[in-house]
Amino acid sequence: MRISNNIMYSDFIKNLGTNSSKVQKTMNQLSSFKEVSKSSDNPLLASKIMGLNVALDQNQMYSKTINDAVSWTQVQDSALNDAGTTMLRIRTLVQSSATATAGTDEVKANKDEIQQSISELVDTLNTNFDGRYIFGGSNTNTPPYVVKKNSDGDITGIDYQGTDQNLPREISEGVSVDLLSNGNNLMNTHDKTTGKDDNLGTYFNDLVSALNSDDKTQLSGDLLSRFDNLSDNITAVRSQVGALENRLSAAQSRNGTETLNLKEEISDKQDVDVASKYMEYQNQMTAYQATIAMGTKIMQTTVLNYLD
Repeated sequence: MRISNNIMYSDFIKNLGTNSSKVQKTMNQLSSFKEVSKSSDNPLLASKIMGLNVALDQNQMYSKTINDAVSWTQVQDSALNDAGTTMLRIRTLVQSSATATAGTDEVKANKDEIQQSISELVDTLNTNFDGRYIFGGSNTNTPPYVVKKNSDGDITGIDYQGTDQNLPREISEGVSVDLLSNGNNLMNTHDKTTGKDDNLGTYFNDLVSALNSDDKTQLSGDLLSRFDNLSDNITAVRSQVGALENRLSAAQSRNGTETLNLKEEISDKQDVDVASKYMEYQNQMTAYQATIAMGTKIMQTTVLNYLD
């Protein structure tokens, strides 16, 4: 079968275009270090890469939430540690005032220090993190605890002005935790032995009244046992915060591992192996140059080549 010049020219142009496109694509991959620059390069691979990038972005969003929650619980733990230290000092002063040898002046001095310690306790519980009060429930913009005083300047209690809600946080897909921000949990307790409820603000009012009247029976009896229940309640809340912090730390570690795995998978699918890609480029350039060389010979053919 006779092959005309037109067929040869058409095949040459087609092969030259194919080889030129391959060289250009490989050059783009080498310059960008990416296997695909647009979805049309490899639709299936591009789809997988986009899906992995979405998963990575979501994981990094969860990472920010977890890091914030971990810092939140750490601030809470520190505040409750300070609150426990203050409560321990108040108990020591109550015990000192309850002894039979404690005179009027000593009891008055203890009362003054106890009231300062109560104010210090309130300041501690009003700790804020990044401009948000950590024990105000869902109301994080205003101090949750307020000291109440009478006209004589004596403390008559503590008011809680926050809400009873905790703050939910989503730490991974379908997994949420509640930051323990409900400050009412620190104010109220239930005595399982007596079956009675108690309140920190009410207790401090009763304590200051007993100190004013130097009621050593109350100071050494009911007020001391009530104080222990309220102090133990603060310790129990701190234990819950610690347990939550441990869970969040574990989630933080898992999130970091997932982020690393996603980045590696994206890199495997998207990043170019420069050494092998350069070898591919060299082979394509050889084929491209051979095509041009053959084309030069074809283009030089004239009618004279067919004359005897």
